[in-house]
Amino acid sequence: MSDKEIILGELHIANHLPFVLVGGMNVLESAETVMRVAEGFARTTRELSIPWIFKASFDKANRSSIHSPRGPGLADGLAMLAEIKRRFGVPVLTDVHEPGQAEAAAEVADVLQLPAFLSRQTDLVTALARTGAAINIKKAQFLAPLEMRHILEKFEQAGNSRLMLCERGTSFGYHNLVVDMLGIQTLKSFACPILFDATHALQLPGGESHGAGGRRGQLAGLAGAGLMQGIAGLFIEAHPDPDQALCDGPCALRLARLPEFLGQMMRVDALAKSLPALDTS
Repeated sequence: MSDKEIILGELHIANHLPFVLVGGMNVLESAETVMRVAEGFARTTRELSIPWIFKASFDKANRSSIHSPRGPGLADGLAMLAEIKRRFGVPVLTDVHEPGQAEAAAEVADVLQLPAFLSRQTDLVTALARTGAAINIKKAQFLAPLEMRHILEKFEQAGNSRLMLCERGTSFGYHNLVVDMLGIQTLKSFACPILFDATHALQLPGGESHGAGGRRGQLAGLAGAGLMQGIAGLFIEAHPDPDQALCDGPCALRLARLPEFLGQMMRVDALAKSLPALDTS
C-alpha cells in the first residue's frame, strides 16, 4: 500500500519524510500571547529547518466546566489565524465543532481538524469533507485504532481523501490516557500520514477539580517513542507560562524549552527513518 502525501503549498506531509511539526497553542488567548507563541515556533523551526504548521483553536466547545475559557469565537479567532498566516507565511490548522463553522474556517485554515470527541459525527464529517481542505482526524479516546477506517470511509464517500490521522491516547480507566504504539502501526496500515499529539496524550482527563491535569515532564519520552514509529508529524502545544494557560496548561511545553526539545526530536526522527524495515514475522 502506497504512502500517501498531503501537499500544502511547498510543504509535503508523509510518513516516510522528515517530520512536520504541527505546533502552537491550545486555544487562542490575547493577541500578545498568540504572537509570542507564533514567533517562538517560527524562530525555532526556521533555525532547525523543520516544516511547520501553526495550530490553535478559536473555540474550545468541549471544556470540562461552564466557567472554563473557550476562546475568542469564530470571527475574531479566524482573524487572528489569518494574521499569523500573513505575518509568518505559515499554514494554519484549527478545529471545527459544528457543521456551520466549516466553510468559514476553510477560508482561512489550510487544515481543518475533526475533534476526537466528535470524530463519529457524520454531519460534521460531511461538512468538513465538502470544503476540500486537508483534514486532521483526531482518534477518539474511546475508539480502537482499527475503527478509524470507518471515519476515513465517511470522508472519502463525501469526496475528500486529503486525510491525516492523529493519535492522542486512549482512555484507560478514570482520569488516565495511555498510548498504544502498536496502535500507531495499525493507523499506518491505512496509508495516511500519521500525526502524534504528544501533548494531549499526556492529559489526565478530569484529574483536577476544574478540568484536566497533565504530565508535562514526560513529554520528551512520549514524543520520542511516537516518532520512533516512523510517522509524518508531531503535534505539540507550547506556552510562555503553562501554569497560566487558559486550556491544558499541565500538558503544554514551556516555550523557552522548544529549541532543545525539537532538536532532540529531529535526531529521533532521523534515526527512525534511517533504519531499514525489519521483518520479524
